[in-house]
Amino acid sequence: MTDIQKDDLFYVCSLIEFISRKTKNKRSTIVKILGKKELSRQLSLAEVNHCLSFEQVSDELIEYFNIAYGEFDSVGECKYTLPSVQSIGKVYQRLILSVISEEDNIVDVLYEVFCSYISDEISDFNSSVYYSNPDYLKWSYLEGKLLD
Repeated sequence: MTDIQKDDLFYVCSLIEFISRKTKNKRSTIVKILGKKELSRQLSLAEVNHCLSFEQVSDELIEYFNIAYGEFDSVGECKYTLPSVQSIGKVYQRLILSVISEEDNIVDVLYEVFCSYISDEISDFNSSVYYSNPDYLKWSYLEGKLLD
């Protein structure tokens, strides 16, 4: 994977986080609404879209996909310093890059990670999961549960 593709992945992961926070939806809800076709499209547009604000791109996607506002308020429930959208985007990017193989399709892996149990764990900003060691996140994801 090239550095540009890694940057594109980081952008899309951050965009998913931004849309999720803005609409108060789980990250899995957003990737399911967007679907693999749109996720692939967003990866291909990322190099250009990164010049635009997350607000503009997210507003266009929210309107186009008619994304309803939910009740999953990970921001409002946070008791501590809120991690930035980009910090969480980086967590997802690292996790995806650590579990993808050469045979895997990046969109499939992105979709699977965001739809897995670990996404809700990362989104709990009152826990320590989002700033855990990347290897811990990788092996927890692969085991299907948080490791002790």
